[in-house]
Amino acid sequence: MTLANRSNADSSSPDLRVNVGGIRMANPVMTASGTFGYGAEFQDFVDLDRLGAIIVKGLSLAPARGNPPPRIVETPCGMLNAIGLENVGLEAFLSEKMPFLRTLTVPVIVNLYGRSIDEYAELAARLDDQADIAGLEINISCPNVKAGGVAFGVDPDAAAQVVAAVRRSTRRPVMVKLSPNVTDITAIARRVEDAGADAISLINTLTGMAVDIASRRPRLANITGGLSGPAIRPVALRMVWQVASAVRIPVVGIGGIMSAEDALEFLIVGATAVQVGTANFVNPSATVAIIDGIAAYLEEQKMAGIEALIGSLRLDPPPS
Repeated sequence: MTLANRSNADSSSPDLRVNVGGIRMANPVMTASGTFGYGAEFQDFVDLDRLGAIIVKGLSLAPARGNPPPRIVETPCGMLNAIGLENVGLEAFLSEKMPFLRTLTVPVIVNLYGRSIDEYAELAARLDDQADIAGLEINISCPNVKAGGVAFGVDPDAAAQVVAAVRRSTRRPVMVKLSPNVTDITAIARRVEDAGADAISLINTLTGMAVDIASRRPRLANITGGLSGPAIRPVALRMVWQVASAVRIPVVGIGGIMSAEDALEFLIVGATAVQVGTANFVNPSATVAIIDGIAAYLEEQKMAGIEALIGSLRLDPPPS
């Protein structure tokens, strides 16, 4: 079924409002960090105030130049990226990016990362004073330089320590973004929930690689990168279903969501909201089309609101 575009402005429309760990949103569609810049880059293509929330590019204490090019490679049904978390740094973000973001009515969520637990905590503490920031998304899929390069997100103890430190440093809602590159993602999810997370988002990219057969060299200067796009959607959907069944806090689904139909799958398996990432590169207005499509589906199904859809997966055998 193709969901027709429609306006969700009239009062008779289905209620799309959701609450993600204390972040109240007009609808369940967010932008995924790293795919939407700092919001202003998309203002010519999208009515930003129609979004559920904007999650800005991953932020670190100091500016980061990222990895050398080439940093992006197209793959079948997706893309590999090795940007290296390039960003302007905290001070420039507050002085150069926040003034525009403050003009919006949509919730602004800051994705942040650190090389140590102390850096995560300091970032959270310094952002805590910013009244116009609705919440924080903690990217724990980063190298822990004090632990031999092991990513925080693949070690349950390290993940819990990061989240606990952030939780002590901020009053803002804390959403934790999980890596799929683990054996049991539910074990990580439970630990970050116990450590104080208000919500969980997943999945981050899968680790992948591409080779130029003419030169026999990696296509990415970094050799490996993060695989995103429709190719990872079935994996993401399975992990979201597992985590939503394992924790009590809201879960946000990410991974290859290109259309309203894709987003609806994540909501049905238990996600309270979704993030749209790679689709923004293909269609800059994909987020709004997905919002309209979700509303159209609810209307067609005669559902008054999104809450009736979330977690409505039927596991009983279909009637014969």
